[in-house]
Amino acid sequence: MFKISVWHGNLSEDYLRFVTQLGVDCLDFGQGDFFPGVKEQGYPDLDALLKIKKKVRSWGLDINRVTLPDMTERFMKGEDGGEIELENASNALRVFAEAGVPIARQRVAGDVFPWMSRRWNAPHRGGYRYRSESVALAEDNKGPPSPEELDEWWQRFCTLYERLVPIAEDGDIKLAMHPSDAPFPDTPLGSLGYHRVIDAFPSKQVGYLYCCGTRAQAGGSPLVLDELHNYGRKGRLFMIHLRNVRGSLATSGGFEEVLLDDGDMNPAKILLELRRVGFDGCINPDHIPTLEGDEGTLTKGMAYSVGYLKALFAAMAVIE
Repeated sequence: MFKISVWHGNLSEDYLRFVTQLGVDCLDFGQGDFFPGVKEQGYPDLDALLKIKKKVRSWGLDINRVTLPDMTERFMKGEDGGEIELENASNALRVFAEAGVPIARQRVAGDVFPWMSRRWNAPHRGGYRYRSESVALAEDNKGPPSPEELDEWWQRFCTLYERLVPIAEDGDIKLAMHPSDAPFPDTPLGSLGYHRVIDAFPSKQVGYLYCCGTRAQAGGSPLVLDELHNYGRKGRLFMIHLRNVRGSLATSGGFEEVLLDDGDMNPAKILLELRRVGFDGCINPDHIPTLEGDEGTLTKGMAYSVGYLKALFAAMAVIE
């Protein structure tokens, strides 16, 4: 059956106790510079990483996913200093592999076009507010980059993965790519570009951190279910971000992120499709809205999201 992962938070005893009490299985580390050593030498210190892993496991948890140091525009545009970023990402992947981390994500600059929409927090039931975007309200939408710029981005991405994939294979660690968020037309890791990653790199270590909310922003539930089936039967779904949205760029020119039970998608259908394709990894209810009374990292929003997922898991177990 599936497992639940949440963000690493501040790794305090209170936080680890809280997520353990919720019944969480794993932690995801979304910051490329979180681990000791990254800011000092460009990549994590192995001994410090192993200490963090030991602390996490002492609470009955595991590390599910980490993030490599960011590839900024210096690398993606071939500027001075870019090769150092590539070397740091490579070294980080080796360290994570040696520490036995199962999944690593690489963030890359230029895969989103923030100028193509306006973003704000819209109100929802009971007054909670969360991320909304509209293309029509964009103040300075200059359109997507030129075909030449997009081709240059893809070539640099291939240079990056040509370095990382052999390391992932040797170290038995999976490389998971998140889709472009928001998925405007022609974003490099949007509806078409996302497919290209496993086309160009057919290694079984290459796959996806599939974000249901981001992909629903592109085309709603039908698109999400179709892509889960496609990538899942190929064994390329390494972990899932499960968030819900209203609207999509295709149907309304915008979208709103909402609580898991408050959007256009039926999360139970998503879980059923994941089960059909044999997915058995972690599901992370990311982008958790703030609810009334939330403070710091010990939030009612997280408790709601984890509890909602566990209730769905229990219902699925009954009908198996």
